[in-house]
Amino acid sequence: MYTLITSATSSNAYRLKNELNQPDVILGDYLELPAIMLNSNDMIRLPKPSSIAYAHEMLTLCLDKGISKVYALRDEEFESLAEAATLFVEFGIVIVRG
Repeated sequence: MYTLITSATSSNAYRLKNELNQPDVILGDYLELPAIMLNSNDMIRLPKPSSIAYAHEMLTLCLDKGISKVYALRDEEFESLAEAATLFVEFGIVIVRG
């Protein structure tokens, strides 16, 4: 299973990735990422937290990518995911404020 860290365009995401020191960590962001970064399996584009269906889009992404833990670094991401925490727990996915 994988761990997802949001806000891949921030230094905090890389710091957390280094602190976790785990092999199966994916970085993701909804902000524009260079195409070369998206070509690796370690970085993905995320849905925008302003979307009404954000939590469901994130749940689908987590299930598709085998993600069992999400570190949401931006407040807007965490708040949207926290509102749907029960849904994520039903699928064995943990949401953590980063």
